Amino acid sequence: MVELSSASTRTRPARPALTALWPLAGLILPLGLALAWEAVVALGWNSGRLLPPPSVILATLTDLAARGDLAHHAQATLTRVVLGFGAGVVAGTVLGALTGYARGLARLLDPTLQALRAIPSIAWVPLFILWFGIFEAPKVALIAVGVFFPVYLGVMEAIRGVDRKIVEVGRVFRLSGVAMVRRILLPAVLPAYVTALRSGLGLGWMFVVAAEFMGASAGLGYLLIDGQQLGKPAQIVAAIIAFAVLGKLTDSLLALAAAPFLRWEDSFASSPRSSE
Repeated sequence: MVELSSASTRTRPARPALTALWPLAGLILPLGLALAWEAVVALGWNSGRLLPPPSVILATLTDLAARGDLAHHAQATLTRVVLGFGAGVVAGTVLGALTGYARGLARLLDPTLQALRAIPSIAWVPLFILWFGIFEAPKVALIAVGVFFPVYLGVMEAIRGVDRKIVEVGRVFRLSGVAMVRRILLPAVLPAYVTALRSGLGLGWMFVVAAEFMGASAGLGYLLIDGQQLGKPAQIVAAIIAFAVLGKLTDSLLALAAAPFLRWEDSFASSPRSSE
């Protein structure tokens, strides 16, 4: 028994190292697929003309970065997403909180907003061009529309889903409306709100592609169109990869920024065993 316990004690220090490497496990699938496709093209099983191998795509990314084009287009796209995300979050949070807290206001506004939510993103493009012209305003507005609806819906449903017993406790202690929101509703809504923000951010990155189809002269969407018109599939895939990397980085930054406000959660995902 002593030998077994000492052996188990010696093997435990290896677990923190494995835990530190665990986030890198998400790279296994994309790297595996990339290596497999590189092998397929190298062995001559496919020409790689329509879908270039990773080595060609990496060379294209390197060339775009060396010329400064990648940074220029990525910055233009990122600026549009940040501005549209900010506008959509503000509008979605305010209207979601109002319709979630006031049932009468929800009956007045929610049916119209739900109908607008069903409109495809491309359908807004002609109208926004007529309203705002062909410069940055319609692009930012289209992104804001994409961000607005998941944030609005998430906030409204989160407020409606707050446990009635918790609200009754606040009323027993005679909390004012502001105190009720700050001490009861806000902590209860925050986890769902963070999820809504991340969903809105994801849709913002989707909508920016449609936005940059509206006559953009800079942006990753412009690289997509340019690659299609000039027959450069490597450039198209390189732009798609840039979208994926930027989208993942911004989502991770949002999750990290929200983490300190969710430390109080006692959920399965936050327990030590869930990461083992």
